Amino acid sequence: MGPLQIILIAAGAVLLLFVIPVLAMSFVLYSILLLRTSKKKWGHTCSFPDDPEYVRMYNRGLEWEKTVTDKKRPVEVKSGRYRLVGEYFDFGADRAVLIIAGRTESYQYSYYFASGYEGKGYNVLVIDNRCHGDSDGRINRLGYGEYKDIIEWCRLLGRLGNKAVVLHGICIGASTALFAAVSEKCPDNVAAVVTEGMYVNFYESLKNHILEKKKPLFPILQGTAVHLFFISRANVVTDGPIKRIKKMRRPILMIQSRQDTYSLPELAQKLYDACPSENKKLVYFPVGAHSRVRINDERGYDEVVHAFLNKTLG
Repeated sequence: MGPLQIILIAAGAVLLLFVIPVLAMSFVLYSILLLRTSKKKWGHTCSFPDDPEYVRMYNRGLEWEKTVTDKKRPVEVKSGRYRLVGEYFDFGADRAVLIIAGRTESYQYSYYFASGYEGKGYNVLVIDNRCHGDSDGRINRLGYGEYKDIIEWCRLLGRLGNKAVVLHGICIGASTALFAAVSEKCPDNVAAVVTEGMYVNFYESLKNHILEKKKPLFPILQGTAVHLFFISRANVVTDGPIKRIKKMRRPILMIQSRQDTYSLPELAQKLYDACPSENKKLVYFPVGAHSRVRINDERGYDEVVHAFLNKTLG
């Protein structure tokens, strides 16, 4: 047996004993996190029914929606091959806010954040992101594809008479909002961006998720990144908010909790420092898990948002 044959046999053994099992295990995690395997997954229900704080957010949003049903109508857009749906609340303003939820959430989750804009001079659009709720799609691309959907929604808002649009994104929704705002195809009516819990890149966020569950990072983290690259077409290692924010020229308010264990508070400063916008602000809140800042200080949260927007938009 020659040296080349020995090398090929060894490579085959490594492939069979290590690489294939790792890819198989990591695909399970990838599928759970980012593939919509049925219409029931990521539908119009509370994503974490066993979490009292999350349930409180969800229920408060539903309660708000009941008080403004007469202002609501269904809307939809086409983005590529995807039919996307949402709900538009017309409060008679000439500007609007588009709430962009994170992974697993439908427009009903967004009601909670929408409630903070009622009576503040904004119409409100809440949406089922691609592969959520009643919208088309199966693969969550972490904003790398979904930002194009946001551009279509902003164009619709323009056709509805909104001269200015604020993008308000939470978690992955924050990344999606940023990707849309820095795109060359972003409509001129996008006037400002508000983010909560934006990560530097999804690889970092996923690493923190795994660590919190006390699971070993290697090799599942790396294997999942491979699936993200080839299936979701998302380069979560070298591309992400920390890279794209360098192109950000629009006004941006970044909200961050000091208790966030997924989008680490110290990394929010790196995002802020990398942003060249002349109108930017980073505000830390002392309490609140990831995506839970407002539920722990609704008044403070809304005051920060509207102080920034009033100064920016008038």
